[in-house]
Amino acid sequence: MALLKTSTTLSFRATAFPLLPSDVTHAPNTRKLHWKPTQAALTSSFHLPMRSFEAKNRTSTDDIKCLRLITAIKTPYLPDGRFDLEAYDTLVNLQIENGAEGVIVGGTTGEGQLMSWDEHIMLIGHTVNCFGAKIKVIGNTGSNSTREAIHATEQGFGVGMHAALHINPYYGKTSLNGLISHFNTVLPMGPTIIYNVPSRTSQDIPPQVIQTLAQSASLAGVKECMGNDRVKQYTDNGIVVWSGNDDQCHDARWSYGAMGVISVTSNLVPGLMRELIFGGENPALNSKLMPLIEWLFCEPNPIGLNTALAQLGVVRPVFRLPYVPLPLKKRMEFVNLVKDIGREQFIGDKDVEVLDDNDFILIGRH
Repeated sequence: MALLKTSTTLSFRATAFPLLPSDVTHAPNTRKLHWKPTQAALTSSFHLPMRSFEAKNRTSTDDIKCLRLITAIKTPYLPDGRFDLEAYDTLVNLQIENGAEGVIVGGTTGEGQLMSWDEHIMLIGHTVNCFGAKIKVIGNTGSNSTREAIHATEQGFGVGMHAALHINPYYGKTSLNGLISHFNTVLPMGPTIIYNVPSRTSQDIPPQVIQTLAQSASLAGVKECMGNDRVKQYTDNGIVVWSGNDDQCHDARWSYGAMGVISVTSNLVPGLMRELIFGGENPALNSKLMPLIEWLFCEPNPIGLNTALAQLGVVRPVFRLPYVPLPLKKRMEFVNLVKDIGREQFIGDKDVEVLDDNDFILIGRH
């Protein structure tokens, strides 16, 4: 059995693995190569090169770190379940007019989990093209599949998003080392916010993981839902944090050092949320907003928000299943909340209504 003396290369997609002469044999009367790996190897991720205009228009991580009010924007629908881009544009414009500095596109609130990736990337690109000069566009391109997260994030930055939002793998959970490896595959692509919400993922991202990832210049910060003690733990160590809990964001901002909030409530009252985050400590305003915030989260988000926006007349009363509107009693409560806070504080110019069950359209296939 003679050894092959020449150097041979075995290629898989974009990664080449050199074969050592000791690893290659030439069997008699055959032309088959027998390859045995000397060791397992983790190769660096391969990313598509950016075109020149994409590189020129990239946003720095520091530009993302200074954002204070970021709205997790709602995605409205037409009666056939397709995106209602006219209503969507109105919602984004109202955020800009009322002082929001960024929007999360296709997050949990925006129902990215109910979108195809084609829809998802299209909506990110649409938002960038229409509003990217006026507000930072942060695309939710995270996934519990590292392969999908890589692909979606490449596409998101390819269509111009300013930053990515990434959640830790859910359902098929991984180890702490797996979390670090997962996030490290996407961090090099651009500014990144990591989202920690154990109530949805069933796994906390502990501080030691975030502190390891903070070595990357691309980590803009953390959207943190584990309470203000965790917020302070990060801010004391120089890591930027946005509160992921509207009911805690006032104290997170003014007592625990958070940069601001990634908010659901700001979809409805962006002006008041800006005042809460920009205007200094204001316990009276915080107390005024608390009944609305509690109402919004009486069922899993975005059920309350979808119901409220429909009652305000700014979106059609169309739900993609499995989300369904809040029951009639809760819809009546919302009308009273609007009156208590003041209709002028909410977006839109129509009178708030109590919609009947038959007014809502539920879409299963779209």
